[in-house]
Amino acid sequence: MTGTSVIAMPYQKGKGEAALSDFAEYVEKQQYLRFPNTQPSAAGNTTTAAPASQSQSQEHQHAELDELFDTLDLADATTPGIRLKDLLLGPDDGITGKQLSDHLADRLGEGHGETVFELGFENNGDSMGLNPDQWNTAYKRLQDAARLAGADCQLLVTRNVGGDVEAPSAKSGKDKDCTGKVMIRRKPHKVEDVIETRIAVVGNVDAGKSSLLGVLVKGDLDDGRGKARVNLFRHKHEIESGRTSSVGMEILGFDTAGQVVTSDVPGRKLSWEEIGKRSAKVITFSDLAGHERYLRTTVFGLLSSSPNYCLLMVAANNGLIGMSKEHLGLALALNVPVMVVITKVDICPPQILEQTISQIKKILKSPGARKIPIFIKDREECVNTATQFISQRICPVFQVSNVTGENLDLVRTFLNILPHHGRYDSDAPFEFHINDTFSVPFVGTVVSGIVKSGVVHAGDTVLVGPDSLGQFTTTTIRSIERKRLGVPAASAGQSASFALKKVRRKDVRKGMVVLPKLEGQPNPQVHREFVAEVLILSHATTIRTKYQAMLHVGPVSQTCAIIDVDRPYIRTGDRATVAFRFMQRPEYLVPGDRLLFREGRTKGLGIVKAVGYDPSKPLSPQGGTNASERAALAGQEVQVGA
Repeated sequence: MTGTSVIAMPYQKGKGEAALSDFAEYVEKQQYLRFPNTQPSAAGNTTTAAPASQSQSQEHQHAELDELFDTLDLADATTPGIRLKDLLLGPDDGITGKQLSDHLADRLGEGHGETVFELGFENNGDSMGLNPDQWNTAYKRLQDAARLAGADCQLLVTRNVGGDVEAPSAKSGKDKDCTGKVMIRRKPHKVEDVIETRIAVVGNVDAGKSSLLGVLVKGDLDDGRGKARVNLFRHKHEIESGRTSSVGMEILGFDTAGQVVTSDVPGRKLSWEEIGKRSAKVITFSDLAGHERYLRTTVFGLLSSSPNYCLLMVAANNGLIGMSKEHLGLALALNVPVMVVITKVDICPPQILEQTISQIKKILKSPGARKIPIFIKDREECVNTATQFISQRICPVFQVSNVTGENLDLVRTFLNILPHHGRYDSDAPFEFHINDTFSVPFVGTVVSGIVKSGVVHAGDTVLVGPDSLGQFTTTTIRSIERKRLGVPAASAGQSASFALKKVRRKDVRKGMVVLPKLEGQPNPQVHREFVAEVLILSHATTIRTKYQAMLHVGPVSQTCAIIDVDRPYIRTGDRATVAFRFMQRPEYLVPGDRLLFREGRTKGLGIVKAVGYDPSKPLSPQGGTNASERAALAGQEVQVGA
């Protein structure tokens, strides 16, 4: 993918593309070093648990046990032992309603507050064979059970039922059973219960990223001259040039009925506080820069915001050009599910649009991407794809116009159904990565970022660091905000802002971490050196020791030098174990952290295998640094890690 921007032989490009896909699977498995308590992801056809054979055997055993329970009818009320049809159509004696409500509550807990219920099918996939009257009765019973569980229902799509959301394919189908998909979403009791999904918006300059977000957030269409994007810009020069140069943040709220939370006054944009209070689910968009000049900002935004999904914008009249390929390569390298939106279809000639579509198909099906493009043209396709999008092999493609509004309703429907995706552990020790810093009048120093693991409460004593000497500062969290609304706590997977007591803004920076202060425990270890497994995506020649590049690990951006390699040199498509050294200051790293490094057109990605490096044990007998350099490195490591 990304190797196409470098002048290289065809066999080198193919080697880099094929290696990317294999390495992505390796990184997914290694994430269990970082988040050991998380469940296996249903991504693609790879088994991400460790060890893989053990996971497969457990799944096989569970399947056999479930089948045995079904046969003997030994399962409890919320499992397939009691048929859903009996719960939905049985006598309304109060007991069946409670059992159905408990079943929905379990599913809402698994889905982080929302679930898609397939009405007309049992849990094992068998059809209930409902007629229209039975289906209406079952849907009413489902709505009553959802209310008992503190949730609302939204009808997404139906078959053989009729109504506004009837599937187009139902007319030609032979199956006459009544079925439908229902979104059940819990009403948040507190602001911290609101479902949050983060999406990084990338694409080449002038692809229409900011305009699409402006149209989605405000609800008004664009005038073709940039009217919709003006409110999203943060700097004067962005308004004048029409080009984003910073990481812009926008939020889109959905209520429990799946409707977009917008202002009743046409053209008025709701504040984040208003959206947060009225929403049950919030989509947070990171509007990233498309110009090559701001690639570093885009890479920082893509890694630091820990996006659940990536939205790639492609202008229909330009195709997948320039930085679009770079951004797609980054998303693939980070194993982030990708969706594609083709904009400006209203001004694009049909033959040019056809060329753009065929180009996107070719790139998505290439060995480096291995995606299955699904072009979404109606509501049924939209709903089916969104519910299956947890699979990394699927790549939905939309064709929209911000001026005419064509297919924008499908994009909104898709975002509303989008399942929660990510690997977070609320039971692990608290860890927070700082993405940005502010100085707020009458509040003091404020840091924003992502809670990687654990839970933190306002008033907790924490450590902030490391500084240039590798030291941590003890402070207290004065208050916590999510989407500009005060909350008492923040948990894993949420973006939040902390107001810190007695800390100056100049003493905190992007890339620092906030960790819990444990009495009697030494400060966390930081290191200048670390060992990583890396893959070279593109490089014109060879990479050896002493090579330097800009390295990104989450919000950390710093120049690194290669001090040791497990072989004499590495080239495009090579995987190797490499020891890096930060050039400016030590950083807090954990095995399992993903990294990306670049220098000019050279790009590589990797995963941290170990923190620290012992110069007396080089990775390769032939490589590494000389004796004097090793001694110097060892002395510095002792000083930093003390």
